[in-house]
Formats: sequence, C-alpha cells, structure tokens
Amino acid sequence: MSETPMRARAVVDLAALRANVRALRARAPRAQLMAVVKADAYGHGAVPCARAARQAGAQWLGTATPQEALALRAAGDRGRLMCWLWTPGGPWREAVEADIDISVSGLWALQELTGAVRAAGRPARVQLKIDTGLGRNGCQPADWEKLVAGAVDAEREGLIRVTGIWSHFACADEPGHPSIQAQLAVFKDAVAYVEAQGLTPEVRHIANSPATLTLPETHFDLVRTGVAIYGISPSPEVGAPDDFGLRPVMTLSASLASVKRVPGGHGVSYGHLYTTPGETTLALVPVGYADGIPRAASGTGPVLVGGKWRTVAGRVAMDQFVVDLGGDSAHVGDEAVLFGPGDRGEPTAEDWARATGTIAYEVVTRISARVPRVYVGEYDNDMCDNDTRDQGNSEHDSEVDDTGDA
Repeated sequence: MSETPMRARAVVDLAALRANVRALRARAPRAQLMAVVKADAYGHGAVPCARAARQAGAQWLGTATPQEALALRAAGDRGRLMCWLWTPGGPWREAVEADIDISVSGLWALQELTGAVRAAGRPARVQLKIDTGLGRNGCQPADWEKLVAGAVDAEREGLIRVTGIWSHFACADEPGHPSIQAQLAVFKDAVAYVEAQGLTPEVRHIANSPATLTLPETHFDLVRTGVAIYGISPSPEVGAPDDFGLRPVMTLSASLASVKRVPGGHGVSYGHLYTTPGETTLALVPVGYADGIPRAASGTGPVLVGGKWRTVAGRVAMDQFVVDLGGDSAHVGDEAVLFGPGDRGEPTAEDWARATGTIAYEVVTRISARVPRVYVGEYDNDMCDNDTRDQGNSEHDSEVDDTGDA
C-alpha cells in the first residue's frame, strides 16, 4: 500500500472479494457465476475487481454499458462478458469485434446489430431478454414471438448466435413476494418457446444477488451476482452479510483536517442546523457530497472517531463535514472511518443507508473518483480468461495486510 498521505481513501480488499465470489459459487454449485462490475464495480474499481472475481472462479463478467465492457477488453480481459444497456447507435460493431455477449430486448436493436455484423464480417453473440414483470428493459411477452422469429432468421443467416435467454426479478429481495413466482413462470414459458423454435442457448438466467442467496430454484445455468460480491447483503431484512458468508470489501476513511475547541451556542456548517449545546471539540472530516457523501447524511451520518461513533453535526458540504467530539480529544491527522466491514466497531455501508434513507448499493457506488482507491489482497496485475488459482480456500485470503487496513 502506498504511504503517500491522503485526505481520504477507499481501501478495497480484493481478498474479501475473492472470498465472497467463492461463497456465492457455493450457493449455486450447479450454475456458472457472473460477477457484475457495472458502475466501476459499484464504485470499487472495475478492472481490479474483475480480475479478482476471475481469479475466484467467476466464469462471466457483466456490465451495463458497452463502454464499460469495452474498457474491460482494453484492460486485457478475454473471458465471457455480457453487456445489456444499449441505445440506438451502439457501438455494435466494436462490441461484436470484442466478442461481447450483447443483450437484445427489441427488434430495433436486432436490426441495428445485424447491420453492424455485416460490416464487421463476423457473427455476434446475442442474449435475448424478456420482461417478465420488472417493467424496465426487456421484450414484452406480447412481442416475444416476433423478436424470437427475428433471432431465428438472423441465426440461420449466420449473423448471430443466440447464447442466452434472460430476465431480471423485481422483488427477489422480498422473500415470498407473489411477483417472484409469477415472473419465474413467464420466464420458463419464454425459454420453452425459444427452444421450440430451434434455438439452443448456452445459458438461461434470471437470478440476481438476492435470488442467488435465497431462491435456489431460480439458478438455472447462470447466476448474476452484483452487490453481493462486494460483501453487501442485498436483502438486509433476511440477513446481514456474515449470515451469507460475505464480507464488505470497501472501507472509507479520511484524516481529520481540523480539531478545535468552541464555546456553547456555536453554529456549525451552513444554515446552523446544529448548534453546540456547550463548550466542546469539533473535528473536521474533509469529505463531502463531491466525494459521494450524501447531503442527506446531514445530522444523521455515523462516523467512527477515537473509537466512538459520532454523528455528522450540521450540514454536509461539498468538501467537508463536522463531528462533535463532546468532551473527547483528537488531533489533526487522526483517522475518521465512515464505513467498513464493522470489525473495529466502525459503521457499515448499511448503517449509512439506514441513516440516509437509501440502500447500501447507492452508498458505495456514489463514492466519487476524487477519493483514491487503495487495493489490498491483490495477486498480480494480469487479466485472465478464467484463472482458477483461487478455487478453494486460499491461504492468501487469510492474510492481513501488514498496514492494518485489510
């Protein structure tokens, strides 16, 4: 780890990520696993996290945008890679030439893609998505026959190879929700129709992180795990990360930029939403909403300083916020831990989610590029197709980085 002084840093434990991937693979032993690394791996860093997931046995990577997928190819990844959020204009040809599995939800996309295939001179790998009830992307069941017919024609012409059929749950994080079985029935019908038309997809998949953890009947050939590989429970109502054998991967901390005594009645930050109840010590944490700290954390966000939980005092500003230390002392440069695994008594991303009325997915994903990522638990710097060095329990993953940040 670099010893360069930092205003703030997000330590990303790749050994924990590998362990999480192994735990998730154990939950779905008969299915392949896709590690979803969209949105810069939920804020953790796409390339290092993709590499670590491959090392732990993830056969697939998944991204939302084609730019994210192409960046992984540029970084050296050559394994199976799927991308699902397309808009008119592609870049279809670049994706075809990069051997990316392309999700298609409508005839317009299939038509644009096949045009690019002719220009590229090579077939595309295509996964057809059906909207089973989420109401976002995906082909409506009423239009499924037309889309499948178009795909059959394109495959017969040698323009595409249909490699997958997939969908996405709306309420898999709510066990027992009636939409789960309803969506599953629509999905099974859609798959059966595709197969009846003579298509032979390699993978059928609908399970996201919560379904991977709690709904084994949804695993099919592939499970898509996103937030869970980063050690965050997708369904806090049914279990904390350690209940599923997961460990949070990111620890966010900052160095105190100011510590000072102030009298009682002293206003703190914009609008003076907080006024000191008596003489006290204020500490300045040099991160704010430009770093991804929610402004909604004003007066609610938890922070560990000096071994105790503190709460954001007053408004979160663009670059900083204040905590009231009461009768305790601190020094400039002391560490303030915003969230982490919780091992040292620090808050977790889920604690921040509860404090700000959101979900832990958003808490980690919104940490901006202004906060340096510091990686611990790395193996090496190569990308690989499907590196199996970390298939079982690895002694590497039990090591604690000698800096104390792992």
